[in-house]
Amino acid sequence: MIQVGVEGLESHWADGVLWLTLARPQARNAMTIAMRRGLIEAVRAADADAETRLVVLTGSDPAFSAGIDLKEALGNGTGSPRGARTDPAEVVRASRTPVLGVVNGLCYTGALELALSCSFLIASERARFADTHAAIGLTAGWGMSALLPRAVGGRLARRMMLTGEPVDAERALTAGLVTEVVPHDCLLDRAREIADLIRAAHPGAVAETLGLLAAGEGTSLAHALTLEAEAKLRRRPDVADVARRFAARTDRP
Repeated sequence: MIQVGVEGLESHWADGVLWLTLARPQARNAMTIAMRRGLIEAVRAADADAETRLVVLTGSDPAFSAGIDLKEALGNGTGSPRGARTDPAEVVRASRTPVLGVVNGLCYTGALELALSCSFLIASERARFADTHAAIGLTAGWGMSALLPRAVGGRLARRMMLTGEPVDAERALTAGLVTEVVPHDCLLDRAREIADLIRAAHPGAVAETLGLLAAGEGTSLAHALTLEAEAKLRRRPDVADVARRFAARTDRP
């Protein structure tokens, strides 16, 4: 069981799923250095724990997160304190345990980089996505310029990054930023349904699949196909287990 004792970050482990909630609603869940370090610790612990099959990351209503706590990060105008560049997005991207992002409200700037680093995203109709780095005089540092164009295309990424204008949930769905938009009150129930499907999958195959996707991203089609062929040769599935899992899937309505 994994527990994180950090103010502003709630954790709950149940049935192989680690639920992480950004919980500073009075500050729109802006991430302090301690929260970011807590996220890193939690995701790494989940990745090292064979019983943890999925991490679910969300925020306390009414926001997912406004990004980093800028007052803290900028030292109230006196400079950037030690540890301010702590990057949880990099750790999420490297995880071989799936990370499901559940976006319940505004998701801005550093929080958008964190969300983009998740395996995939679902959102409520209240979700809003924006990158305000340029608007406030900063340059992205957690992967925005690489991740956002790959998610929504170059033109929309440029518009979002240069204007800072928010994109609503439906536009995010159309652009491919999120995979599904559901009524706000149904969001966590839908996350649980998805979690059940991932928990039912073979853990080794899930990790292998995530590894292949990560290794093949940005490479040529030929190279990605070679990686998959090599992985298939390395892996020797349990025939009886495959048959059992196939029967369980085909029995579903």
